[in-house]
Amino acid sequence: MSVQILLQGKLVGIEDFLLAPAAECERVAAGVGEQNLLAGRSHWITLLAEVVPRALLAEFGLARILLGSSGGGQFLLVLPSEAGPAAREFLGAGDRQIREMSDGLVKLVWGVTENLGDWSVVRKRLVEDLQRKLAIPEVDGPEFFEPFQEAAPAMADGYFPDLGLRLREAELIGWRPEAPARMELGFGKHTWGLAPNRAPEAIPIARHTSPNDDGTAAADLRMLAARSEGRHTWGMLRGDVDGFRIRLRRAQTIEEHVRLSVLYKQFFAGELEVLCSQPEFWRKVTVLFSGGDDFAVYGAWDALIPLAREMQRLFHRFSEENLRDFPGPEGKTISMALALAPEPESPLASVYEEAGRMLELAKATDKDCIFLLGRTLEWRQLGDAAELKETLARLVGEFGSSRHLLNELTSFYLKGGQGWAPGAEQFEKPWRFQRRLNRVLAGARDRELQKLRAHLTSEMMGRGAAQVKLRPAGLVALEWARLFTEV
Repeated sequence: MSVQILLQGKLVGIEDFLLAPAAECERVAAGVGEQNLLAGRSHWITLLAEVVPRALLAEFGLARILLGSSGGGQFLLVLPSEAGPAAREFLGAGDRQIREMSDGLVKLVWGVTENLGDWSVVRKRLVEDLQRKLAIPEVDGPEFFEPFQEAAPAMADGYFPDLGLRLREAELIGWRPEAPARMELGFGKHTWGLAPNRAPEAIPIARHTSPNDDGTAAADLRMLAARSEGRHTWGMLRGDVDGFRIRLRRAQTIEEHVRLSVLYKQFFAGELEVLCSQPEFWRKVTVLFSGGDDFAVYGAWDALIPLAREMQRLFHRFSEENLRDFPGPEGKTISMALALAPEPESPLASVYEEAGRMLELAKATDKDCIFLLGRTLEWRQLGDAAELKETLARLVGEFGSSRHLLNELTSFYLKGGQGWAPGAEQFEKPWRFQRRLNRVLAGARDRELQKLRAHLTSEMMGRGAAQVKLRPAGLVALEWARLFTEV
């Protein structure tokens, strides 16, 4: 009886590739051209981890069920041992073209081991084999490329912008053996449907794109910024599951590992696509990618904050329904970060990079939180900030309070107990805070306005404190209201 082997593939260098200045960046037009370039790169990475393992099985006539998991830059295959040499040759050809198309930034590595013993032991052998491959110096690099090949990198021929432009309407993705890393839309020796295709073998991928005003193309960054309420700008929202790798490492069997991997991937691909298609989001946001445990969406800044709250709510429900039998908090919470573009014409890649930096800050501070408008907040604190922002917006909008109110209240944070300005005075008594609030809202006789003022005082200031302690959500709410009420 043939012994089974497990093969785990992994794409490395993804982030560097997405952020690298490609030669074609100078050739594409600003706006939609740049969006298509980054979107094409992101979709290419997503499709590689889905198409390459499926193509391997199809090319060797192996059953589709041998694909354990795929997506998120990784895949896991169960193969008969006699298929091992051919699989290595197949993946080697794919790796060579992946390196060529990414100008050497992305490479495909894989580990192989016999499917013998407890899963924890098998997984350890797989990881060790992958780590050995990653530790090999690049001095042997030339063997991955054809000699005497001086042509320009394949990434400069317009493939990625074209993929980013056309994928949102494609129904099939194809693979050809003569170009093992260059997926084609609509044709190939082997083809697969793309979600929302209902076929069981369809590849799930979130690709919602906000349309322009006449629906003939994608909305560019300036158009997305113009659709925001208040300040006309756009932003990038990135999210990542907390402790996802730890959760996978704790899987007791390969079946459990595969089930978890598929659950997370399908959640992000499915829920993100459906959510972004809702009336309040579909003209304001565009999906950059959804992975095995993360996602990125960009669009009008005012739509991204409620989108983040809704994604967190959906993920919380997902973890309660699917992970209740798994002990520990790992993999059950999600953190996010929102970066705003300094200008409507800011490069998409630079804002994506900034959102990634902010996400790292959020995850280093705590878990199950969001970095937003200069602060890291727990999700419940974001709910407080949303309520406070509505109060502030009503004071400025409905009751005609000056926007100077927001500047005045912001000064409380610079001087009042948050540690933002070393050596700055602190308010020794809560009534001092209330007196300053009364001063900026002087002359208010409307009962509704008085109620809003009382609510504002109670929400911004810790109740019952001997010394004023301003709530951490307050500064976020103030900046949020400032952006929302800007004309």
